[in-house]
Amino acid sequence: MSPEMIGTLGIVLLLLLFLMKVPVSISLIIVGTIGFGAIRGWEAGLVQLGTTPFSTASSYSLSVIPLFILMGMFLSYSGFGRDLYQAVDAWLGHIKGGLAMTTIGTSALFSSISGSVNATTATMAKISIPEMKKYNYDSGLSTASVAAGGTLGILIPPSVILILYGVLTMENVGELLIAGIVPGILQMVLFMSVIYYVVRKNPSLAPVSEKRTTNERLRGLMKIWPFLLLFGLSIGGIYFGYFTPTEAGAIGALGALVITLCARRLSWHDFVTSLSETTRLTAMIFFILIGANIFSQFLAISRIPAEVTAFVSQLDMSPFLILAVILLVYFVLGLFLEGIAIFVLTLPVVYPLITLLGFDGMWFGVIMVMVMNIGLITPPLGISVYVISGIAKVPIEKIFRGVTPMLVAMVLCLILLVLFPQLVTFLPDLMRGN
Repeated sequence: MSPEMIGTLGIVLLLLLFLMKVPVSISLIIVGTIGFGAIRGWEAGLVQLGTTPFSTASSYSLSVIPLFILMGMFLSYSGFGRDLYQAVDAWLGHIKGGLAMTTIGTSALFSSISGSVNATTATMAKISIPEMKKYNYDSGLSTASVAAGGTLGILIPPSVILILYGVLTMENVGELLIAGIVPGILQMVLFMSVIYYVVRKNPSLAPVSEKRTTNERLRGLMKIWPFLLLFGLSIGGIYFGYFTPTEAGAIGALGALVITLCARRLSWHDFVTSLSETTRLTAMIFFILIGANIFSQFLAISRIPAEVTAFVSQLDMSPFLILAVILLVYFVLGLFLEGIAIFVLTLPVVYPLITLLGFDGMWFGVIMVMVMNIGLITPPLGISVYVISGIAKVPIEKIFRGVTPMLVAMVLCLILLVLFPQLVTFLPDLMRGN
């Protein structure tokens, strides 16, 4: 059997394991090891299985992941998320749909220290949904705003997904994190605009809450200083070249610990829980990366990436048309597969193709994240929707209907980023001095 045929069968087997809910890391390790052994011999496959875990886990560039996760966990368990929500609410709550907009704005700010969709979504669901329920907001609108806001968690830095993209493609991690800032802000503005339009069209969805005084607004701003300080230290340090991403993560984690301890907001139980959750999440990500490296080596020797790249290079088609087909495939995959699974399954084939077509690899990383975000709130998978439904006890069908306008905003943002790639590359270019 030819290496290409073995590679094709490996991809099919991997998809079947994903659909059977076998953990992503285990699926990648099984298929990668068997496939490598089938092409190069079983002894070589076992050697690869023994050496890849160490070479992957000992990579310096991966040390940034647990540090940024730990920073988010400290602030999340200390209750600063609720303070942040109240601060943003003081400025936006009196507008029609203001509490839903507050949820979006708070999610954006919380994402700046979280880096995780699940952490942002779960925190915002627990904080904002009861508040909107108190003011008789429509449950579809309130849950949709949480679902949409949660997707900002893997776009605005520090994004764990963008870090993974950088590790898998060898793109500069610091520049990738900076590249997510403008798209994240643009997506936030579009979400708020959609909420404003929907509520103007149907005012019964969101009653107006009371307007806060100037003093209350200014006092509210005092509550968001931990987020601004940590974002400025970590991401600002990366942008101005003071820190590497790993150093920025270490400073952010230490800063979050000091702030929460000085404010007496982190109990011993919360401290231990933060460490435990960070360890569990980091271990999951590292296992996935180990599996991804094993599977990527299998695909490389199967020659599938090289064959696909050579085939596409011979096509008489516009690069943008090929890009549109790739994004359509990603959208379909996002309906059935989890985002990290899509990353590790497709990047060994797609990334060389994208660079061959002349597109910026860093720009494509942000585009990939945008498409993944759409899958997070789109049926039938829609992981974020299921998380919110479990917390808020709202029927899944109602949440999916509520997020439909948000999907329109996400598609519009994606189109803008494709038409105007400078929205992604502007800040990294400044960072490099170009």
